[in-house]
Order: sequence, then C-alpha cells, then structure tokens
Amino acid sequence: MSASTDPTHLSATALSALLAAREISAEEVVRAHLARIDALDPEVRAFTQVFRREALVAARGLDDERRRGDVRGPLHGLPITVKESLDMAGMASTLGVAARSGHRAEGDAGVTALLRRAGAVILGRTNVSQMLLFNEARNPLFGQTANPWDLDRSPGGSSGGEAAAIAAGMSPLGIGTDIGGSIRVPAHCCGIAGLKPTLDRWTNKGSNTALLGQEAIRSQVGPMARSARDLALVMAALDPAAMAELDVRVPPFPLTAPASVEVARLRVGFYCDDGLVPSSSAVARAVVKAASALRARGATVVPFTPPGIPDAIYAYFAALSADGGSTALSLMEAGDGADVDVSLRSLRTLASLPPFARRAAARVAGLAGERRLQRLLEVSGAKSVSELWRITHALREARAAIASAMRAEALDVLLCPPYATPALPHTASRDFVLASSAAMLWNLAQFPAGVVPVSRVRAEEARRERPRDRLERRAAEVDARSEGLPVGVQVVGYPFCDHVVLAAMIALEDELAGEPDRPITPVSPPSPAG
Repeated sequence: MSASTDPTHLSATALSALLAAREISAEEVVRAHLARIDALDPEVRAFTQVFRREALVAARGLDDERRRGDVRGPLHGLPITVKESLDMAGMASTLGVAARSGHRAEGDAGVTALLRRAGAVILGRTNVSQMLLFNEARNPLFGQTANPWDLDRSPGGSSGGEAAAIAAGMSPLGIGTDIGGSIRVPAHCCGIAGLKPTLDRWTNKGSNTALLGQEAIRSQVGPMARSARDLALVMAALDPAAMAELDVRVPPFPLTAPASVEVARLRVGFYCDDGLVPSSSAVARAVVKAASALRARGATVVPFTPPGIPDAIYAYFAALSADGGSTALSLMEAGDGADVDVSLRSLRTLASLPPFARRAAARVAGLAGERRLQRLLEVSGAKSVSELWRITHALREARAAIASAMRAEALDVLLCPPYATPALPHTASRDFVLASSAAMLWNLAQFPAGVVPVSRVRAEEARRERPRDRLERRAAEVDARSEGLPVGVQVVGYPFCDHVVLAAMIALEDELAGEPDRPITPVSPPSPAG
C-alpha cells in the first residue's frame, strides 16, 4: 500500500471524502489505524487505552448506516482519539495520578458525546502530563510518551499523547485541552496543527483538571489534526446548538466558514520575542517566514508586540498558585506521595515552603542575577481573597489592554511563537515553565489561538549564543541537537473570530505547501538506536 492510498497517511478531510464516495469503508479505515498503533505505539507510547473491539463494532455499524443512506455528517466513520482527562462513561480520568484510579465517570464529556453523535469512531485515549501541569506527556501510571520525530524528545504537553498519535499516523484527529499551551505546544513540537478555540466556543463539560474550582484561568477543549483544514472540518461538524443544550456557557450560534474570510484583506501583526524567554532562532525564523507567506497572499503585515506581556504572565502564575499549591499537593499526597513526576517535584517543594522561606529564596535568586526566577518566586504562594480579586482584576485589565492595542493597529490576527524552543528532551520541562509564556498569554486573554507547522530546525540553529542565566542555559540545552525537529507558528485572533484564525492557518499551509523544510506528518519514529 502506497502512502497516497494508506488511510493512515491521509488527512481527515481526504478520508471523509473517500468515505462519502464509498471508496473505502469505516471498518477499513479503523483497521488500518489499529494496525499502525500495533506497529508504532510500543515505542511511542501515546495511548493509555485502545478500544479495538468497540471501534470495529462501531465502524461496522456506521458502514451499515451509510449503506442505508443514514449519514450523520463529515465525521461519519472517521477515527478519532481523545485525551485521557476527558470523561468517558464508566472509565477513570486519572490525570496520571494514582489517587484518581478509582474514579468512574457517569457519562461522556460533552465533546466526546457529540463526536459519537456525529459518527466519529473513538479509537482510544491518549497520555498526559501528570495533573496536566507541565509540557511533557509522562506520569507514573502510563509512563512516558515519546516524540515520533525523535524518541529522546518529548511530544510536549499536557496533550502530548494526542500530538504524538496524530504525528505518527495512529490517529487522524484528536481532542485535547489547553490551559497554558497544552494543545498548541504539542502541535508545535510534533509538527501538526492544533486549535485552542475561544473560551467556551466548545463545551468544557466533563473536562477534568487538577485545580478543581480554579476559575481565573480556565482550560479549553479543542481539536488537533495534521492540517488546519481538518481542524475546520471537526469545528464545523459539532453542532453549537447541541453544545448549548449540554452547557449553558456555550453560545448556540454556528461557526462562520473560514472560506468566507478574504485573507488578502487581513491586517496581520507579528512578533518573535515576548520579552520573557528569547525564542530559539529556528522559532523566530518560522514566525518571520509565516509573516512573509501571508504577505505573499496579499495580507498587510506589520510588526506588533502586545503590551504588558511580562506583567500579565506573572499575574497568570499568581492566580494559579493562589491556594499555595494545596489543591495539587492534596492530589499528589492522596496516593503514594513518592509517585510524583520529576517535573513536579519543584512545584511540591515550592508549595511546601513557608512564606518567609519563599521570600528569602527570591532574594537569593535576585542577587544571583536570576531576575525571572526571583519574580516567579515573589508572585507564587497562597493569597488572601482580596489579593486573588486584585490579581483577577489585573488579568482582566491585561486582556482589555491587548484587545485595545490590537484594535488601535486595526489588526485581524497575530503571528507569534507558540513556545520558546523546539521539542524538549525528556524531563527538561522541570524549572522551565516560563518557556510556555507565548502560549499562556492567550489563555489569560481568552483569545482563540492555533498552531500550524511551518519549518524544521536547521543545523546552524541548533545552538544558542551567550545564555545569561539558568533559564537561558536550559534553553541552550534544548536547542542543542535539535536539528530537524518541527517548528510551528501560533496564529491568534479576537474572541469568537475562530474562523479568521483558521482561515489564516489554512492560507499559511497552502502558501508553504511543497517547501522542503516544512514538517510533513505522519512520521515513523526512528529506531531507539537511531
């Protein structure tokens, strides 16, 4: 079977067309993906569960429906995978924590239920970072997921299992969640596309979190795929009115078609550095390349950096740590307290420090020239209710300031890095949380943001000159030996203008098609020895 006819090498859009023309059956598509899972997942370890029998039974039933002319839409018969943190009836959403192993969901998460209703076939569930709190996909229950481009690298997180499964051709579509880049960073690391929709554009019902009740920064469910057109396919396939019936937070109006957007009339801003962690040269080059690609499509492109990014990011961390880490700590310690991932041990240590010790540590960091670490320590820790309200107000003000500045420049979308570096070596996310600042900004702003694959790291870009402190030395370690890894670019738009974001992403893919250094998935992982 050639790559052009192998179902695991085709986009979801192409598979949907073949299914509609009855040139392939849902059962054939599912069997091909199950065979690829068998072949590749022992090395990649993207899956926490594979629903072999259930997927084949569902596919046969959907083929029968198609023969009767009872077709539910473009997802009818398409395989899809779902992040482990999203509820499925009768199953545990563990978040990689032993204390949650006995949890059993009463029903499916809202998006999962609607996917089934739309005729999608759920192949399995995919791996996450423990408690969804760092940019890898590893936990004591399910082990470590590898990046299909390089098994010694992480696929990103926390939706890293999804990204790895899609990049390796084990799934054409996936559903992840994103509170600080958890869809977009894995998409960037694995050379696929991902979208964090506008907050509540899709229902978040049944999406589990380790920070239950935390509302200042909210997670959002969204799609992941090998192309932006596939993202648009699944976004349009799920009925907003049905979502609104499940979840009153979802507005019941349909998504505008990305094809209605005239890309040549867009005004596009771009920036390569957010003022917190300098981007790797490959990441910065990819942003400039994307800006040139949209300019070639007729768009007006201008430099633009949102105001107040560092203050907004530190307010993000201040809000998420307002309970002093007690919620996360209680979940860690509810089971075997030793079963805490290495990337979370600093969090556990920080959360257990009394305020005077944290202040002392901040002073020491400042004296050592670690200004970013100093400020991170200063904003972390338990807050009073009035302090939390002040921080929440600061987040709202930051959101308003960004929107006002974009409107003042008459911008329609922004191009920027999704992450400071290419994919991390395993365990390198420890003490590297600020590398996610470029993605976190759009969680606190609640703007839709997607990532599209643009390039790969060149040999001369696999280094970083003159790192100034511990954070930049870690970034230099990541850049080293990163040649060939995929690099994505983030596309950001105004709330409820998800269709404009998708249109710009599709235009980028079309303009860059055939470029020799653009990441092409699916990719078969190298042998461990390689």
